[in-house]
Amino acid sequence: MLVDRRGHVQACIVGDARSVFLPDLSAYRRERARLCGLRLIHTHLNHEPLDDDDFTDLALLRLDCVAAIEVLEGGLPGKLHAAHLLPGGDETHPWQVLPVTTVHDLADDFLMTVDALEDEFARLRKPRPAGDLRERAVLVHVSRAPKADAEDSVAELRELAASAGIEPMATVIQRRPIDPRYVVGKGRLTQTVIKAMQLGAEALVFDLNLTPAQVHALAEHTDLKVLDRTQVILDIFAQRATTREGKLQVELAQLRYLLPRLGAKQSASAFSRLTGGIGGRGPGETKLEIDRRRVQDRVAQLEREIDKLGERRRLRRARRTRNDVPVVSIVGYTNAGKSTLLNRLTESAVVAGNVLFATLNPVSRRLRFPEEREVVVTDTVGFIRNLPAELMEAFRTTLEELDDADLLLHVVDASREDIEEIHEAVRQILTELHLEDKAAVTVLNKTDLCEPERVAALVRRFRGVPVCALDPTTFEPLLTVLEEHLWAAHEVAAPEAEL
Repeated sequence: MLVDRRGHVQACIVGDARSVFLPDLSAYRRERARLCGLRLIHTHLNHEPLDDDDFTDLALLRLDCVAAIEVLEGGLPGKLHAAHLLPGGDETHPWQVLPVTTVHDLADDFLMTVDALEDEFARLRKPRPAGDLRERAVLVHVSRAPKADAEDSVAELRELAASAGIEPMATVIQRRPIDPRYVVGKGRLTQTVIKAMQLGAEALVFDLNLTPAQVHALAEHTDLKVLDRTQVILDIFAQRATTREGKLQVELAQLRYLLPRLGAKQSASAFSRLTGGIGGRGPGETKLEIDRRRVQDRVAQLEREIDKLGERRRLRRARRTRNDVPVVSIVGYTNAGKSTLLNRLTESAVVAGNVLFATLNPVSRRLRFPEEREVVVTDTVGFIRNLPAELMEAFRTTLEELDDADLLLHVVDASREDIEEIHEAVRQILTELHLEDKAAVTVLNKTDLCEPERVAALVRRFRGVPVCALDPTTFEPLLTVLEEHLWAAHEVAAPEAEL
């Protein structure tokens, strides 16, 4: 039985000798900072105490308590085993098992106990500053990668979350194969949900791209918002998009992500709703099919609009080609300092910030050299490891700018400890874009944050050009390299022409 705090029986479920399947309790779990307001009372036929399934239900459903009553010969009630969640409990046993008693000897006022528990949960929870509207989340990483790689990935996820307006409250790292249903092991999922409740977190953010089946399974076991890496990145893009093209590209990426997951968002009753147009024959279409068709229609419309904008971009590139103006495209990992470098090189005011994905659409500026020569320098969207396929496809017209570049400036944050990995991640994305043979210069940025010995070693390792994008006095070697790549051939050919 499920009993509310007024003593009313909300559900009576009959199971078999091994298990009971509980109904959907989402209507009772709306306030994540509190218990759900229901007690689960059931029978154990073999006089056994509470088992792992009882504790899992207690944690994932945030029950007020769970109680098992032994059944004696003749059907009378025997001993009573009960437990409730424990504020401030440890991760392995975040609940308190009460002393065994009988239904006749229960003396405590249960409602007072529940009120005290919720007050203690609230007291231990980190207070939210006035005006702080950020969502709180627990970050979850699951893989068999080495510990250092897992920590680097989580650090990047923490930075992504912060850029999206999410406050990371805790991190859970589990080294194991990814569970095809729950991602993490069920025991660790239980611990994570309880930790989220203790910290006042509203969401679980997974450091991978979840399948629709995993989203559905997790949603059945917790009312916390379930997000994956792609959703966080898409949310950042949605916040950063300011131009019409950027907004269209972000919407297209979001819809492409949503389309295969529509089924996971439908309730069982949604499949039974049939609708038909006036004069329609047959049973009509299910609501899911209508939703999917509407999304597909919107995707097609967005693709047409983006293609039109892409055509205008191609005309502008063709005009530059006719004028014989070289094009230099700045590429690199997100937050490597690409926009800052563009601003200082060209004395412009492109939006730049110490956040991920500050730039979404290409921004082109002219850079003048002596002898009346000039180049067009283009800033592009930053790359990131495991860049979602939906984003790559949606931003294809933007990334086409790189095809016509005469030279790529691959900007790398020299102060990062994982510089090898991020350098290779960008090279891999350039290979996927079929740009691996394009002439490129590695620019080692943020050298002001590095020891001179480290800078010298990185210059040798990557054959790079060291700069500090905030200090234009460091640009002379970079400008020399640009001149050598863009005009050296013409300078060699000029004397021969005079002869």
